[in-house]
Amino acid sequence: LVTHDIREARALEALQSTGEHLVLVALTMAIAAAIGIPLGVWLHRHARVGRWILGLTGVAQTIPSLALFGFLIPLHLAVGGVLLVGGIGPRTAIAVLVLYALLPVVRNTVTGLQSVDPRVREAGVAMGLTPSQLFWKVEFPLAWSVILAGLRVATIATVGTATVAAAIDAGGLGKFIFRGLRMNDHGLIWMGALPSAAIALLLDGLFGALERFRLPAAFRSRQARLLAVSSLVLLVLTGLGVRAWRASSPQPSVRVVVGAKDFTEQWILGELVAQSLEREAGIEVVRRFDLGGNLAHDALVAGDLDVYVEYTGTAWMAILRESYQPGMTDLLARVRAAYRSRYSLEVLDSLGFDDSFALLVRPETAKPLPANTFSAAVPHARTWKAAFGHDFLVRGDGYPGLVKAYGLRLAEPPREMDLALTYQALVSSQVDLIAGNATDGMITRHGLVQLEDDRHFFPPYEAVPVVSQATLARVPRLKPALTALAGRIDRQTMRTLNDAVDHLHREPRDVVRAYLAGKTP
Repeated sequence: LVTHDIREARALEALQSTGEHLVLVALTMAIAAAIGIPLGVWLHRHARVGRWILGLTGVAQTIPSLALFGFLIPLHLAVGGVLLVGGIGPRTAIAVLVLYALLPVVRNTVTGLQSVDPRVREAGVAMGLTPSQLFWKVEFPLAWSVILAGLRVATIATVGTATVAAAIDAGGLGKFIFRGLRMNDHGLIWMGALPSAAIALLLDGLFGALERFRLPAAFRSRQARLLAVSSLVLLVLTGLGVRAWRASSPQPSVRVVVGAKDFTEQWILGELVAQSLEREAGIEVVRRFDLGGNLAHDALVAGDLDVYVEYTGTAWMAILRESYQPGMTDLLARVRAAYRSRYSLEVLDSLGFDDSFALLVRPETAKPLPANTFSAAVPHARTWKAAFGHDFLVRGDGYPGLVKAYGLRLAEPPREMDLALTYQALVSSQVDLIAGNATDGMITRHGLVQLEDDRHFFPPYEAVPVVSQATLARVPRLKPALTALAGRIDRQTMRTLNDAVDHLHREPRDVVRAYLAGKTP
């Protein structure tokens, strides 16, 4: 029964997410067409400026989408009191998607108009057509097939790019893909990938039919009937997406917005905070999860979130951009003081566990070592192969610093892989060393050995709720409810909770509900 309920809930969520995805694509392309086609016409008539504008639209496509999200979240652009761009959610996602969609629309508009035979224009002028008539009756119809091809390319590309919008809680099918990758759940990945591919194929077919569409005979054609049915399906799914967005949008009575990053532990901690506020303090909560990178911090500073759980090491180095010295024992106090002065944010006490990096090997690899410390492992590591996640490879408190602190040398340069896949590579003996997180449930499940960081190179990553001072003043019940969570979860408990989601594929909200009820997750 539980499995059936989960499948039913996921099916409904997948349907709503498909509708959200279609809304993102539809609004993006409507705006891109409204801006791109007139801009392309203007650039065609002003060729010198056109080269520069096309270059700028091309540059916009080279900027990673997550970076653009980071730039736009703090920016609150409003017209007449209506927020157009900024914050987390669909507005910012659509702004980024429009930037990516503009280039093919603008470029094809220019190309289509340039491809019109000059002799045709001359014939139109000779017939006495005004410039406006010449454009609408001659140039634009002849260029339309090329313009439509640009819209077609931009639309199909937007369907794929829109999956990244889940990183800022903008909805869509990307959240299933992100969750599936984090949880190593291929079913979730397919739930996001297959509908996305189906939408792309359906839209591609619609554009193909539109290119061949002719009146009035087309109304009697089989293609026209297919076009009508497909359009109806898209409208229904789009309506479901709008309905889902309205249902999940913050209402005036909602008191607190709880955020979380885009991996398993953060979903659990976000649910822990949210359910605790609902149960213990009677506070109404809006959940804004799946925020990639440091977007949760940006959203908190911008006022789009009220509280989320951060890690002291991440706060100190990735957000405050301060250097860490091994053995620094007052990191939490330093982070707390810096957050108050720079951001007017309050950093509360630790939830009770430290989720630092964990250097992991198989038991048979650790067996010859004189001690399960990294210093003892370094001489043996010359024959080892390693795989690390991207963050660990580039961060100063990751692989580059580890090499300097311990004099680490490996048999070959480490491979860069998704964190969840590094565990598979280690268990299957494809590599000998990985860097996970100390609270990963797969450590216990696979019986892996964590090598002690005996030189205290890694900074502590204590999980701490971060909340805006404005919210604490607005909701007096919030701080006591959050303070009650201090010291409540130890490392092994967090591993168990993570494993229940990652391995048993249980929903984070159900795992947290069972934990708060005193039951085994």
